[in-house]
Amino acid sequence: MLSVIITGHHAMIKNSSNDDVLTPMLLQLATDHLPELSQSYSYNDGRLTGYDAVIATGSDNTARYFEYYFGSKPNIIRKNRNSIAVLTGSETINHMEALSEDVFNYFGLGCRSVSHLMVPRGYNFDLFFNGMFKQQHLIKNEKYVNNYDYNKAVYLMSEFDLLDNEFLLIKEENESYSSPIASLGYSFYDDISDVADQIKNDADKLQCVVAQGKAAQTIKANLGNLTAPAVVDFGTTQCPMLNDYADGVDTVDFLLTLS
Repeated sequence: MLSVIITGHHAMIKNSSNDDVLTPMLLQLATDHLPELSQSYSYNDGRLTGYDAVIATGSDNTARYFEYYFGSKPNIIRKNRNSIAVLTGSETINHMEALSEDVFNYFGLGCRSVSHLMVPRGYNFDLFFNGMFKQQHLIKNEKYVNNYDYNKAVYLMSEFDLLDNEFLLIKEENESYSSPIASLGYSFYDDISDVADQIKNDADKLQCVVAQGKAAQTIKANLGNLTAPAVVDFGTTQCPMLNDYADGVDTVDFLLTLS
């Protein structure tokens, strides 16, 4: 939205039905300070017409519809992405408490939210859970607890092996990077180079990789010139800078190519 407006285009905004408060509020606050901004955007609740380019975000399934309807126009169509943390066992409690922000901010609903852990085989999760304890206040949130209780019941009925600290569930998961609210998946690795190869192969599925030290260096080196996923420090996934473009796609550069 900001990129569209500052590059001199008019933003035709169609809000998600589940996310129709924050964008209008921010734009109204900005317009209160700069009234001429009111000419730079408009809202559309019906069928979009008269547009020159499209920037859209949705699930992998939604993206197929976007590509069908908007494929004839210049576009950036975003699909599902997840974020992961690569742990080595050398982390401190401060790292784990910072990681708790990456896991729990916005209830873990964003593509920058850590939803999967990659840990060395034989990893002891005690320090991890001690760090997660910083977020124990979530147990007082009724909607969060309802998700925790529901997912725990589903996992137990499915006879999954779980680790549980009474407000976060983690289970071994090798097929997916995504996880429901109040839960995380984890997978084991034997060598950090294998992790780096997996991340490069799955680059189009990942938004952020949380890692430190040699692990971070190895992953970055293996990604080479790829602009996504971003390899970031503990506690920073939800603090992107303005030039930390989603999926590594330079939105401003895209918009400047439009006539």
